[in-house]
Amino acid sequence: MAEGLKLPIIDLSSPDRTSSASSIRQACIDCGFFYLVNHGVEDELLGQVFDQSSKFFSLPLEVKSKLTRKQNRGYTALFAENLDPSASSKGDSKESFYIGPLEDATQNKLNQWPSEDILPSWRPTMESYYKKVLSAGKRVLSLIALALNLDEDFFEKVGDLNKHTAVLRLLHYPGQLGSSDEEVLGASAHSDYGMITLLASNGVPGLQVCREKSKQPRVWEDVLHIDGAFIVNIGDLMERWTNCLFQSTVHRVIPAGQERYSVVFFLEPNEETLVECLASCCNESLPPRFPPIRSGDYLKERFRLTYGSSE
Repeated sequence: MAEGLKLPIIDLSSPDRTSSASSIRQACIDCGFFYLVNHGVEDELLGQVFDQSSKFFSLPLEVKSKLTRKQNRGYTALFAENLDPSASSKGDSKESFYIGPLEDATQNKLNQWPSEDILPSWRPTMESYYKKVLSAGKRVLSLIALALNLDEDFFEKVGDLNKHTAVLRLLHYPGQLGSSDEEVLGASAHSDYGMITLLASNGVPGLQVCREKSKQPRVWEDVLHIDGAFIVNIGDLMERWTNCLFQSTVHRVIPAGQERYSVVFFLEPNEETLVECLASCCNESLPPRFPPIRSGDYLKERFRLTYGSSE
């Protein structure tokens, strides 16, 4: 039986940035997950995001399929993604929708949007949310930089976040799955690919983490919902930067018997960013565990393994 996991709560509005950075450092060493409150995204806007998300996923499949995922933008159907092929051949029981960067004209052209005739408020709602959660994410990165004894704008500069590749992803997990000969998960066990992830859900349980990913059998602990709080976690690129000082923790979503909606923001650097071990995270007795790699190359390979193509 899964146990509830107690995570630190970081107040993004706190004037004591040193204390916040210290708490984040300990959280990222211990588990790689923490809660974020007073992040600047209003409850009303978050409610609108879930309302619009529900309306989209309630559309007939033939309508949603007109926006099928291309170049990591648009709709993915149930079982289209398999985050852990070794555990299940069926795929994950979720459908999703990807929205990429808005600021860059070339990137924004890749985005797909539901028809305004069907969902007139959908695009402005998602654009507003994207911009606000991006701002929150950048502020978290400044605290993570302080937590690593770096200048607070370190990741802003090194990651060239003026040309970031952040992705907003809407997720819908159906309530009932029917019978199957194998275990079907909403999201099978995985770690996130990039820098940091900011997650909000509609309160339905299901998210679990495994703090020690190399041990078998895995021990899973529930991450409880806190109204108004984001759940923030470290991704693989940040783990590489910190030479595994900060954990990119394995997590999954199990079926809860009722519909679950979540909205996930993956804050990723410019695709040309070279991710290499920070000088403060290695020494003669602790050499870099990973070779330097370009962010875009790493992410494309992870998507290829997940979807069978780099798109």
